[in-house]
Amino acid sequence: MVTRNADRIPQVAEHMYGGAGSISKNIIQPPEMMYGKNRMFMHGTLEKGSEIGWHVHTGDGEVYYILSGEGEFNDNGAVTTVKAGDVTWTPDGEGHSLKATSDKLEFIALVIYSA
Repeated sequence: MVTRNADRIPQVAEHMYGGAGSISKNIIQPPEMMYGKNRMFMHGTLEKGSEIGWHVHTGDGEVYYILSGEGEFNDNGAVTTVKAGDVTWTPDGEGHSLKATSDKLEFIALVIYSA
């Protein structure tokens, strides 16, 4: 099976989890195609200064794979710079946020159920 990029409809979410600006979200595969193991699999883009606000995961964890650009990743209060090729992991019960510090930050996000 192949899912074509042209067949997916990007969405824009404003102030995601209370963060500044907006995120362009493009769902790669809907949850029903992932055997009930994952809540979300998406390609995201943040423009400079935009962010996914601080949030805590309950019942799932999240991976970010940074494709391009640079950002600030808040890992339970410890802020670090992330850039292309970096991978973050936020397990069940922990929190994070992500802010674009370059002109554009592109990443893949995968939310995995913990049980």
